[in-house]
Amino acid sequence: MRTATAVVIALCATSSVAGADSWTTYRIPESGTSADIPASLFTEPAGKPDGYGQQFRTSDGRADLTVQAVPNQGLSPAEFLARKNPPSGIIYKRITPRFFVVSSIKRGKIWYDRCNFSRRYVHCVLINYPAAEKRQWDGIVTRISHSLSAG
Repeated sequence: MRTATAVVIALCATSSVAGADSWTTYRIPESGTSADIPASLFTEPAGKPDGYGQQFRTSDGRADLTVQAVPNQGLSPAEFLARKNPPSGIIYKRITPRFFVVSSIKRGKIWYDRCNFSRRYVHCVLINYPAAEKRQWDGIVTRISHSLSAG
């Protein structure tokens, strides 16, 4: 019976994530930041982040997405990330002169943060989703991350 239940849960999760068939471009007018987001998946507004932007979540609350821009205070990506005091145990970290990406797992969720740097703003996407659904989210996270733009 456990196997059947696990299969049903996995199929439900897959079909919910596979529902990312309707995409839109979210833009922050103040900063020019934009990112493609699966509007069919992140259907609920979930508040405002620091700076400019919007937080979204899935209707069941299991995943959330933030598209954000904050004024660039002249920090490099490495300096900016260090000031955010990220948790220890980061699984993936890539820092270049123009952006950083960090990702790890916390309380059963994968958190993924990418920030691109321009002269005036730091443009970020932050995504949290169930670690058990990693494969179903990989393409979605990749598209959001690669679409992040300073405008």
